[in-house]
Amino acid sequence: MNRKLILLNLLTKRDGVQRAEFLRKNKVFYEMGEHCYWHPRTIPSEPYLLKIHNNVVVAAGVSFHTHDVLEFMFSHIGGGGRQQYIGSIEICDNVFIGANSNIMYNVKIGPNAVIAAGSVVVKDVAPGTVVGGNPAKVIGNFDDLMKRRVSLPFPVKEKREEVLHYFWGMDLASKD
Repeated sequence: MNRKLILLNLLTKRDGVQRAEFLRKNKVFYEMGEHCYWHPRTIPSEPYLLKIHNNVVVAAGVSFHTHDVLEFMFSHIGGGGRQQYIGSIEICDNVFIGANSNIMYNVKIGPNAVIAAGSVVVKDVAPGTVVGGNPAKVIGNFDDLMKRRVSLPFPVKEKREEVLHYFWGMDLASKD
C-alpha cells in the first residue's frame, strides 16, 4: 500500500484501536499482533523493520527510528558515499510506550515493559521493567506498577461530576 494512502487512512481513523487494526490488516509492519493501540498518525520510514507483538499500546507522538543519516555527513569526508545504516525494532507482548518517546533501531522491548513518556530508548529493555529518561534507564518494575494502578481509587472518567469532585473538590453546580 502506498505510504501517502496509509498516512491519509491514519488521519481519518477516530482512535488508536481503529488505526492499529488498519495497520495490522494491511500488513504495514513486518508483523503486528492482536489487541494493539496505535495513537500516532505516522509510521516509521521503513515500517517493514518494525515487529509488534500482542497487546502493545503506542501513545501519541512516539517515533520509531529505523535508520540514521550519518552517511550524508560521511559521504563528504574522504571520498565516496556510504551505505545508509538501518536496523529493526521489536516490541514484545504487553508493552506500553509513553507519549513522545523515541525508539531507536536495533532495540527489543519487553515483554511486560513500560516506557515512560519522553524516553529515548537506545538499547534493549528487559522483560518486566519500567524505563524512563534520556537515555532510558530502569526506574521500576512492571508488576509493581500494575498493582499500584489497579488499586487506585480514581472515579470513572465518563462521570464528569465525580471527576471534578475528585480532582477539584467541587460539584459541577458550584462551578457556575
